[in-house]
Amino acid sequence: MTEPVSTRDFLARIGLPRGDLFDVPSSDQRFPDGAQFRIEIPSTEGPSCLQAVIGEAERRGVVVHRVSQGSGVLLMTDAELRDMAGLARDARIAVSLAARPHAAWSTSAMARAPAGGHVAGAARGEEQVVHQLDDARRAAAHGFRSVLITDIGTLAAFDAMKRDGLLPPSMEAKISVLLAVANPSTARVLTSLGAGTLNLPTDLTLAQMAAIRAATGLPLDIYIESSDEFGGFLRYSELPQIIRVAAPVYLKFGLRNAPEVYPSGTHLDPVVTALSRERVRRAEIAVELIRREFPEAVMSAPGPAGSALVTPAGDVDLVPDGDSRWAGAH
Repeated sequence: MTEPVSTRDFLARIGLPRGDLFDVPSSDQRFPDGAQFRIEIPSTEGPSCLQAVIGEAERRGVVVHRVSQGSGVLLMTDAELRDMAGLARDARIAVSLAARPHAAWSTSAMARAPAGGHVAGAARGEEQVVHQLDDARRAAAHGFRSVLITDIGTLAAFDAMKRDGLLPPSMEAKISVLLAVANPSTARVLTSLGAGTLNLPTDLTLAQMAAIRAATGLPLDIYIESSDEFGGFLRYSELPQIIRVAAPVYLKFGLRNAPEVYPSGTHLDPVVTALSRERVRRAEIAVELIRREFPEAVMSAPGPAGSALVTPAGDVDLVPDGDSRWAGAH
């Protein structure tokens, strides 16, 4: 009689960890340039915020490799997209713009219910999938090469668009923290669907991070400080171990005790630009700590190759013919 196979043995058979890796092994994976970590400043909500990030980074001597935005391509004018793309190209900083809307921004009652938080980032109906993909195409037409994706179906369609030539092959799907990558199996699925980087939930342990790292070679995006709505964690003391276990990793700096600003706009400019400057200061604190406690850790140089840097606009083959929504993208 055949001996029954345990669940842990079955997981190992299909190439997944047998459980969380409580021995927290060091990752031997790296970015293409050989680095272990990069710096990301989230909630960079437009040209004024990006200018604030660039100015503060220069003043403090902080290297910023990527910024991300949460309000979405939908809520940016063509002129703002052009300005942000120009600033990013000159500074050689990668930009990831959110593909919106999602359930939390629509008439979904469930997204606002006590038990409905897990659907907040989902595309509610096919119309929202269409709008999210249109956001990706509009971003690409302006030269951006990364979008933040919150829905698994949108991710699959995004990858199909790349294969069909409707999006550039270099276009990156950055998985949002709203699409929870909380275990190795989920990480593998999203990797197979064309994800470019994976944003982990803010509260995973080192053992859980190590198990996810064992299942995918994609860069992991990890909040070192998270906003109150995502738990309000400050994990600076864990930085050396996070880098050691999760490399290659984007270190992200949200802010505890900060106001919720999504969706942003010019009415919030003084607030969001001040928050952007403080996030760079937090990154400086982190880098100093790494230099003291893990000096052998390797950070990417500014403007690393293959990091979804913004390209010149004018990819006319990516723009739907006769669609007035795309006028001004060139």
